[in-house]
Amino acid sequence: IKEITPMFITDFELYLRTACKCGYNTTAKFMQFFKRIIIIARNNGILVNDPFANYKIRLEKVDRGYLTEDEITIILKKKMVSERLEHVRDLFIFACFTGLAYIDVAGLTQDNIRKSFDGNLWIMTKRQKTN
Repeated sequence: IKEITPMFITDFELYLRTACKCGYNTTAKFMQFFKRIIIIARNNGILVNDPFANYKIRLEKVDRGYLTEDEITIILKKKMVSERLEHVRDLFIFACFTGLAYIDVAGLTQDNIRKSFDGNLWIMTKRQKTN
């Protein structure tokens, strides 16, 4: 780890972009994670210098788009070839309307539906990604 230099950082970024064929933001995320490891190493006295000192990590804004009401209706009405796929479709549509991630919707149980102080039923859950 003591051999990590600013040149190593630049070469690693190039490796991610070319050999691994990572996109710009994927590479930036890897570099952010790598920088955190370097910070931990510096905080624990393993590294003295910061090879990331003059290295800037910027994420590009991405327009993720969204489904239109018509597109959601088409998906909702689509006849699936199996009950399992119908269940997956229904979970996806539910995720679209609630804003929950698919993985969080898939893990919901009846216990996650609770009456709140306002008297309405709400979905109470912790996100799997962030807990």
